[in-house]
Amino acid sequence: MSRRVVVLGAGVVGLCTALECARRGFSVVVVDRKPRRRDGCSFGNAGMVVPSHFIPLAAPGMVSLGLRWMWNSESPFYIKPRLDPSLVAWGMRFWRAATRARVAAAAPVLRDLSLLSRSCFRGMDLEFGLVEKGLLMLCKEDHSLEEEVRAAGMANELGIPAVVLDAKGLAALDPEVTMDVCGGIHFPKDCHLSPGRFMGVLEEELLRLGVRFHWESEVLDFDTGSSSLKEVETSGGEICGDVFVLCAGVWSSKLAKTLRLSLPMQGGKGYSLTLTNPPQLPRLCSICTEARIAVTPMDGALRFGGTMELSGLGESVALRRVRGIIRSAMRYFPAFSEADFAGVEPWSGFRPVSPDGMPYLGRTRRWKNLLVATGHAMMGLSLAPATGKIVSDLIEESDPAVDLSLLDPDRFG
Repeated sequence: MSRRVVVLGAGVVGLCTALECARRGFSVVVVDRKPRRRDGCSFGNAGMVVPSHFIPLAAPGMVSLGLRWMWNSESPFYIKPRLDPSLVAWGMRFWRAATRARVAAAAPVLRDLSLLSRSCFRGMDLEFGLVEKGLLMLCKEDHSLEEEVRAAGMANELGIPAVVLDAKGLAALDPEVTMDVCGGIHFPKDCHLSPGRFMGVLEEELLRLGVRFHWESEVLDFDTGSSSLKEVETSGGEICGDVFVLCAGVWSSKLAKTLRLSLPMQGGKGYSLTLTNPPQLPRLCSICTEARIAVTPMDGALRFGGTMELSGLGESVALRRVRGIIRSAMRYFPAFSEADFAGVEPWSGFRPVSPDGMPYLGRTRRWKNLLVATGHAMMGLSLAPATGKIVSDLIEESDPAVDLSLLDPDRFG
């Protein structure tokens, strides 16, 4: 059995993969381009574990909805117009994937991944504050509620419990919070946590298990044989391994090209604002359906997050999109005002978004000792423990618990 595992990427997927490998007795090294104190998507996300999210991003209606939204500077979705062949190719693949047949095939896979991940979170034997009270899909308008009721029906058919509630029913679930909505759906199996706290606990456990970290180590190249990788060349030196796992988020595409692999992705920039002293603190996490913003209580603080901005990998903050999150938050939660957000520094990060909305997970045919685990889009934290378990199963040459055919890293060439 291979014993030396090199994990490329110290985001939540990388750390969960390292944890599973280390607990199975492998010698593990984690390599990351950033310093130890980092603030990527694994830290600033909404902190949700969501079996309710079984419909991939590439779904019927998303193309037309996205085209309408992109002309509104405060909308949940924006594509920066630019002459970028990779963006055009990504968009064409997204359009082709956004079919009912594709969603019907993908939904059971995402369900199985999510339920496996939820089980892994519960069985980690680490204290990171997993809150198992469910998630609320909040609707302000009747037509939105009708759409969510249809999705709830599909969820129940897939074995994911979903309960339709009117405004009074929602208020009864979270009586300390004022919500201006007409109704919504309660998904009782969804959970939430504080991403920063979770990442800190993971890193502490990995260090305890003897995992070695190479921070501020940019991957420069790979030393390869005819069909396998021998070592990775980094700015901090060469690192040998028996198995390599590529889970570097949106930067995985660039590394894949070095290995003559195609992992098309766009960086879906998201923003969040965390209020340390909110006027009201919900008990449950929620998603405001029309505005596409997520709301999560985190150890006494409250995080509002959202937007999907395809504008390249520039790190500038689009304040108009941040304003959109704030205004949307006040529409659903009228006890909040702009003054509550004054002085709150907006966070931004890049979600790795594949063209069909499905992760890249599994072995490649080009390199027999390379596994890929990236492209999780908004589901990185939610699916990270299941991803780590599946990667470790594959290293041990065991059959994974989830059908990986739609997640094939080689599916785009």
